Amino acid sequence: MSYQKIAIIGGGNLGAAIAQGLLKSGFSQAADITVTKRNTTTLAALQRQGVQITSDNAAAIQGADVVLVALKPYNVREILTEFKAAFNSRQLIISVVTGVFIDELEAIVGHGLPVFRAMPNTAIAIEESMTCICQKNASPEQVNWVTSLFNTVGVAVNIEEKLMDAATVLGACGIAYALRFIRANIQGGIEIGFDVRTANLIAAQTIKGAAELLIRGGRHPEEEIDKVTTPKGCTIVGLNEMEHQGFSSSLIKGIMASYDKIITG
Repeated sequence: MSYQKIAIIGGGNLGAAIAQGLLKSGFSQAADITVTKRNTTTLAALQRQGVQITSDNAAAIQGADVVLVALKPYNVREILTEFKAAFNSRQLIISVVTGVFIDELEAIVGHGLPVFRAMPNTAIAIEESMTCICQKNASPEQVNWVTSLFNTVGVAVNIEEKLMDAATVLGACGIAYALRFIRANIQGGIEIGFDVRTANLIAAQTIKGAAELLIRGGRHPEEEIDKVTTPKGCTIVGLNEMEHQGFSSSLIKGIMASYDKIITG
């Protein structure tokens, strides 16, 4: 089984980030990646690295072993239907489009084709994505290949399709939530005396370290929190004040609001 030529249909922020991640990780050679977009001038950086850039979706699909769909949810059905004839039975289809189910994709590209849904986040551009995957009509070898693809640009986990909307919120929207938290840390750091550059570095590296403690140790956050909350100390005072102001509840409510938006449109 050889899947060498990859066409990324939709070179927006996520599609371009995936291409960049595949290059940086060494998973694919630049000449084997084609990215499509109506306005190709925005993909000049990828083109300079040797990636094939085009506005011709049909040609990109026809020449690909793997078609990775990174279109906007509102136009994916229209665009894929327009180029339905370009797909063939030897291809593997991967969609990173929010809210479009595998059965819908299969109905467009052809019944029986291996179809995957994957939900990475924009950290894929630096090989640090969290990607959730589900599939239909795929062999174990194909599942391993797609999982390997996303493992080279971060960490991949297989889930049931019914959890893909939740995965979008927790893993993809979660990037924005985490960055907003870091931004607030930076603002607080400036208020207590740091310049913005130093506050940025301290806040970002501290969050990175906190995440690594959980990932490497397989621990619950409270275990690590307990290690830095001494009796009558400054940490517990700060944590309690944040909770009094609704820190955890506002984050949970934000997650639920994002989820409701996906579900209801």
